[in-house]
Amino acid sequence: MTVAGVRVAGRYRLGSAVGTGGMGRVWLSYDEVLRREVAVKQIVLPFGLADDERQELRQRTLREARAAARLSHPNIVRIYDVINSDEQPWIVMEYVHALSLLQMVSEHGPLPAPRVARIGLAMLSALAAANRAGVLHRDVKPGNVLIADDGRVVLTDFGSAVLDDTDGAITKTGLILGSPQYMAPERIQKGICTPESDLWSLGATLYTAAEGRSPFDRPTVGATLIAVATEQPDRLHRATALKPVLTGLLRKNPAARLTSTEAERRLRQVAVLEPQAPRAGPLSRKLRERVPLKADPAAAADNTPIVQVPPPPGAGGQAEPRTAVVVVPPAALRAPRSRWPRWAVAAVAATALLAPAGVAVATQLHRAPAASRSAAAPPAADVGTADLAGPNLAPPLGQPLPAGLTWWYDPSGFVVPVPVGWKALPEGPKAVLFTEPSGPGTLRARSWDRLAPDPVVAMTREEARANLRDYHRLRIEALPDDAATEWEYTFTGPAGAMHGIERGLVLGGHTYLIQWRVPEAAWPAGVADYTAIVDGFQPPRPASRSQL
Repeated sequence: MTVAGVRVAGRYRLGSAVGTGGMGRVWLSYDEVLRREVAVKQIVLPFGLADDERQELRQRTLREARAAARLSHPNIVRIYDVINSDEQPWIVMEYVHALSLLQMVSEHGPLPAPRVARIGLAMLSALAAANRAGVLHRDVKPGNVLIADDGRVVLTDFGSAVLDDTDGAITKTGLILGSPQYMAPERIQKGICTPESDLWSLGATLYTAAEGRSPFDRPTVGATLIAVATEQPDRLHRATALKPVLTGLLRKNPAARLTSTEAERRLRQVAVLEPQAPRAGPLSRKLRERVPLKADPAAAADNTPIVQVPPPPGAGGQAEPRTAVVVVPPAALRAPRSRWPRWAVAAVAATALLAPAGVAVATQLHRAPAASRSAAAPPAADVGTADLAGPNLAPPLGQPLPAGLTWWYDPSGFVVPVPVGWKALPEGPKAVLFTEPSGPGTLRARSWDRLAPDPVVAMTREEARANLRDYHRLRIEALPDDAATEWEYTFTGPAGAMHGIERGLVLGGHTYLIQWRVPEAAWPAGVADYTAIVDGFQPPRPASRSQL
């Protein structure tokens, strides 16, 4: 068919063919009204259908394409227009400069397991967004996964999608639409299409990306269908790190298949996005000799040493030593040759002079001090939800803070200003979430495992994983000093309209992400606090030999 110069709906000028599939052809085209490149899919209905069946399939295709057009997600190709012409339906889509995953594997061979896992995370995010809108994809396969020039992963061809309230993936004639090697067993056996069916296809797609072939690669279509329905997937040879998630997604029974949440958790581990918590090492022998430790159940929750401080001279008949919580750097707790840090000894001495008898003085790394040194600090067992109240700690490097903010010393070593009175909830070894006690505001600070070397691309991928309701991007841009990137956006939260901003920082050779979300009405007043927070953030200081 010659289509060069043909116009669809009077505005889309068709160009070269860029793809073909069971339900049509895709043409690189030009939108003469908006003056941009688009991809136009010509829907070709299967041969041999009766007139009423053709009309049924035609109307359903248009209905499903319109449903897919409602999806707005960075990992889903956008549908701009649906055209119901006299000859056949047309779907106008975003044109993505990309290679398909199938092309990439065919040209460059199997991909490393961490990269496959990151592609899988993007696809999971796309499928979750579609499911929330009531849309199933029904044809997830390597040919429908695009890897853009900037690294963006896009799931395309939602023109074959089906709404979860329609009659499934099978027509009156028994026609099943999809690719046999990537079709879930329940679709082959019963014509049933569910979100679990898309997860099975996702598993088969990731298997192909990691192994270079599908898990049910057979010489004929019939043999492939039998293998999918009755046999176990072929043994993994390359992507052994992905075996738990792939075998979990490729289970025959949909009820026993991995959920999207569990699949995401396992893929993040393979993608090195879920660092394991470091194991606490024993105190060095010299440290135990110098600092007698007192067991304390309240402090055991966070392994903070409780040190017995002898009574100061002139204390009269005091028989009981006072107790102080002393900051011990993680390096001192792990290194077998470490010495007692001189600054920590000074802290003990200061505590002994200032604290009255029998009072536990909290100078823990991860909690602000009490309102005065004569008042008891919150108990150590409450570390997960500690109130950040009272005066500021001594500012790092002499840096003061605006009123209403105080310093947070995280166990992982970073220091960040936070609003006074907000609650803290640890989210792992290098992340903490702060929440507004009487409102929806949140602040999150964490170590950032970027998904791409380019910070703007990496932030765009963070955007793809956000899954926010009524999301609208305001900007993603590199800041002038090239050491930071910002992403600003709006969305709807449980309490109404929200405004968010996230800054990626590169400090000391490490990357960090600070997230600030407040109600839209509070945004103008909160900008100053956000600026002070990101400006005051400090990474862990490297331990010097003089401190050990």
